[in-house]
Amino acid sequence: MTGTAGATGPSRATGSTGGPGGPGDAGDAHDGGATGRAGTGSSRRAFLTYLVAAPTLALVTRAGADALAPQDAHAAIPTLPAVADLIDLGDIFILAGAPTSALLLLTVEADGTIRFRLPREEVGQGLTTAVAMLVAEELDAPLATVRVELDDARPELLFNQLTGSSNAIRSLYGPVRQCAATARARLVAAAARRWNTPAAGLTTADGAVRAPDGRTLGYGALAEAAADPGLIVLGAAPKPAAKQTLIGRPTSRIDARAMVTGKQRYTLDLDVPGAKPCVLRRPPSLGGTVRTVTNLAAVKAMPGVLDVVTVATGVAVVAETFGQALDAKAALQVTWGPGPADKLSDEQVRAKLRTANPVPLLPPLLTPYVDGEFDFAFVSHAPMETNSAVADVREDRAEIWSGLKSPIVARQTIAAELGLPLDKVTVHVVQAGGSFGRRLFFDAALEAARVSKACRRPVRLMWTRVDDTRHGRMRPATHHRIRATYALGEVLSFEHRVAAVETDFRHGLGEIITATAASLPLGIGNATLAQTLFLTTVKSPYHFGLTTQVLTEVPTGIPTGSWRSVYSANTRGAEEIMVDELAARIGKDPYAFRRAFLKTAEQRAVLDKAATEGEWGRTLPAGRAQGIAFHEEYKSRTACLVEIDVRDPEHVRVTKAVIAVDVGRPVNPRGLEAQMIGGLTDAISTTLRAGLHLDKGLPLEGSYSQFHWALQRDTPPDVRVFVLPATGEQPGGAGELGVPAAVGAIANAYARATGTKPRSFPLDFDVDFTPYPR
Repeated sequence: MTGTAGATGPSRATGSTGGPGGPGDAGDAHDGGATGRAGTGSSRRAFLTYLVAAPTLALVTRAGADALAPQDAHAAIPTLPAVADLIDLGDIFILAGAPTSALLLLTVEADGTIRFRLPREEVGQGLTTAVAMLVAEELDAPLATVRVELDDARPELLFNQLTGSSNAIRSLYGPVRQCAATARARLVAAAARRWNTPAAGLTTADGAVRAPDGRTLGYGALAEAAADPGLIVLGAAPKPAAKQTLIGRPTSRIDARAMVTGKQRYTLDLDVPGAKPCVLRRPPSLGGTVRTVTNLAAVKAMPGVLDVVTVATGVAVVAETFGQALDAKAALQVTWGPGPADKLSDEQVRAKLRTANPVPLLPPLLTPYVDGEFDFAFVSHAPMETNSAVADVREDRAEIWSGLKSPIVARQTIAAELGLPLDKVTVHVVQAGGSFGRRLFFDAALEAARVSKACRRPVRLMWTRVDDTRHGRMRPATHHRIRATYALGEVLSFEHRVAAVETDFRHGLGEIITATAASLPLGIGNATLAQTLFLTTVKSPYHFGLTTQVLTEVPTGIPTGSWRSVYSANTRGAEEIMVDELAARIGKDPYAFRRAFLKTAEQRAVLDKAATEGEWGRTLPAGRAQGIAFHEEYKSRTACLVEIDVRDPEHVRVTKAVIAVDVGRPVNPRGLEAQMIGGLTDAISTTLRAGLHLDKGLPLEGSYSQFHWALQRDTPPDVRVFVLPATGEQPGGAGELGVPAAVGAIANAYARATGTKPRSFPLDFDVDFTPYPR
């Protein structure tokens, strides 16, 4: 797929070029660095700027065609066995997206408003706020003047519009800053021309250009002049870190007021003319099919019902109101065909995983060792906003609205399903109320398109909470076998074999890895997709001698998807439990043991901060204990210390959590704190009580009350997050970082408080509810 800059959005010219001049500096391969004179082709980091001559400055910056030659992409990658420790999944994503990384649209309007079109999805992680900070920083503009809007699906971005793997800020940090710096340079040049003064003597502050004599011109007043393609512009380089004043400052979310007052518009809040409420009657087992509807005429005659149609995933009811649609859905009498996993329940799944992960035939000769086996249940993504989409499908075109983390693949799939040319399908990305990996898949958007086509009207599709919990994709169940050998206080080997229900990656991530990993000297180019993802995300931070981490996936027909931290939440969580048990066997304190074996000073700094601030080792009464764990991923690292109270077995509670985190260069420390607390909540939930019981091809859980996600009473009254000062020039990933260490810390605290060795998670996993009817 190819496209030109400015192919989407209103009034974007693509023929005229103008741009920054001056040789600039080479910059980072993913930053674009400083820019050379547009159109000259003299700089490998050259940027072209596409302009609209209007009462606004609208530009798209894009890297020159040779901005990232293959040899440059690999120049810093040593072809050594240890290379897998240097490259993670985020690096692969950044490399895949590099050719289109700077195809960004920024507009300065006549009233001084700055609009930035974000080719990623906001799902509550605070991305729009962090990006607004990057724009405001480079433009020296008040944050309140920046509007970040989610971009529609843009096929010309190729692999550069997928939101996942803690990669949004990592991949956008350089390109967004460069785009805003280019806009700033054009505004300064416009002011210099108007005042007939050298641009080098002008400064910018508070959304205006300032002259040495005190004159000022607001950006809005300069917008039209700055859009002149003939404007001569000095070099535009992003600010060095030492001059940043907003980046790194704790900042509240720019959409916080809208969310708490109900003004934030999610998918089902959109006013799409003629779109009618729609719900589906779904099969009694995962992937079941419709055979017959025996009372179709009677249901169609019910009050408010507009249509009843059968699609691949069930029977859809379209009505005047959601209440009428739900009543009609309940009245349907459907005969169902079987699904691919009808005979599977938890026992069968566990047996399959254990068979795929056999016990070693013989223990190591004459070498002491520690063994552990762990089971983790299926888990729902459980976002607050259930799956939803609005679709308006006509004979010759289609328009879709939904919360989408892989909109390009969604658009391609929907176009193929509808039999329409790609350019006749428009997919709008809408801010979503949570994801945790769920919205990488576009099930609701595809389903809504199918229903709209079948009933020939726009529809507003909503999955009920029961639909979302039972029929949504889930984190795969896993089984782990770990063996560590030791002697004379040293760890000689650490072997971890993971058997997991197969994870479905058919949402765009697979294409990115397939297109990129084979070109890297990692020794993983011919590995399966899952193996590549596993090898580039799961890494031990310890000097544990010969370390082996192996994944075996088991196909089951159960719908799965990436869940926050993907393989790391369970894999590294289990490893951190074993680290505690290994320390006990050797006779070392868990904190001191970790500190002795961590590989870098940055890792030890994070661990030390958590241990110091959490008062590691303090005396607690019986039934209460501390636990500590560490995790590093996506160029970031964290340590988590918790205290747990198990004195009431009906309500085991984490009472305190201290988290230290180092993400290289933090953009918004307040948003980072929220991410870490979110990871802690996920870990509390899935370690203590939240999981899905699979019974004859369907989860028993159907709501939050049954799924047992952590409630307010389950959250620690004392939570402190310490964001370490910047330790690098680039930000690391944070969205998934917080779960694995918290899983390990909670399990370790539980083990110390109870004197047991936890092996199956969640720890309290009873069916203490009456399941909804199938």
